[in-house]
Amino acid sequence: MAGVGTRRPLDDWSHDLPWDAPGVYTVAAGVHRLPLPLPDQGLRAVNVYLLEDESGPVLIDSGHATTRARQSLDEGLAVLGLDERAVRRCLVTHIHRDHYTQAVELRRRQGLRIALGAGERASLAVAADESRDPLDAQLRALRACGAADLAELNRGTDHGVPPGTWEQPDDWLHKEEAVELGCRRLDVLETPGHTQGHVVFRDDHGGLLFAGDHILPHITPSIGFEPVSGPLPLGDYLTSLHLLQGYADTWLLPAHGRVTRSVHERVAELLDHHAQRLTVSLGGVLQGARTAYDVAAALRWTRRQRDFTELSPFNRMLAVLETKAHLDVLVDRGRLGRFEEEETVYYEAV
Repeated sequence: MAGVGTRRPLDDWSHDLPWDAPGVYTVAAGVHRLPLPLPDQGLRAVNVYLLEDESGPVLIDSGHATTRARQSLDEGLAVLGLDERAVRRCLVTHIHRDHYTQAVELRRRQGLRIALGAGERASLAVAADESRDPLDAQLRALRACGAADLAELNRGTDHGVPPGTWEQPDDWLHKEEAVELGCRRLDVLETPGHTQGHVVFRDDHGGLLFAGDHILPHITPSIGFEPVSGPLPLGDYLTSLHLLQGYADTWLLPAHGRVTRSVHERVAELLDHHAQRLTVSLGGVLQGARTAYDVAAALRWTRRQRDFTELSPFNRMLAVLETKAHLDVLVDRGRLGRFEEEETVYYEAV
């Protein structure tokens, strides 16, 4: 059995282990993938990437701030002959807890620097406000989608982060910025959609894209689920996908799932997926559905084509908000109309 217990990194292509099996997997020279466990029932792990550098190792994303994730990170560092005190910097693709919160804990213990996309400022400010329900904005959006009962089911359910966790980063990353390391240059590309401030890191020379949740090899990232969402998150996401088609193709290093050979191939699949969802969402309204909840309830979900009622309340919330994002793009494209009545948003054929 390979993994951390072997006390050596594995080449990422030389084994048949599940992608989320604990261990240290070498993706390229000086680049290692460390799947860290998550407390969620759905996604079981998040890939943290360690880049060897002259000034000390650099992490891309950090994991969820849990005891299990910290132990797994410590074990992975030990495989490479390191401990957490050697890590001096963490570049974070976006604000979600499985990417950001362990970086805050690491900084408290040993002082590393955290960098985060500047577009996350507003959401971070809301997340840090401990007087608010963490899901306040999402629950209000659910009610406007005609899903008041679902909002009640999810109220008060998202308290998995200890108070005081949401601290400011040391550095805000901006469009067309570059992170200069001793042995490589990472270009910062703004890729809003999954969150407003999502960024990816492109190593042009090495042919690598550290994609966070922007491009995932087996699933599609949630759209429109964040404390402060833009007016057209799916539109932003589709634009961000097209942006990456304008660069030379590279290896895809995702936050969840296996490393794969082609960013362009997966981008094409994601664009096709959302084109299909736009078509079926439009069809739902043309067949008489009036709210985002009505449309979502009539669609199939996940790769297993599950009925809406089979989803957990949390995943039904994600489904409704993603459906809203698709319907709003159809309104923007002139395919549907939208109006509000008694604090509920309705859609209609035009």
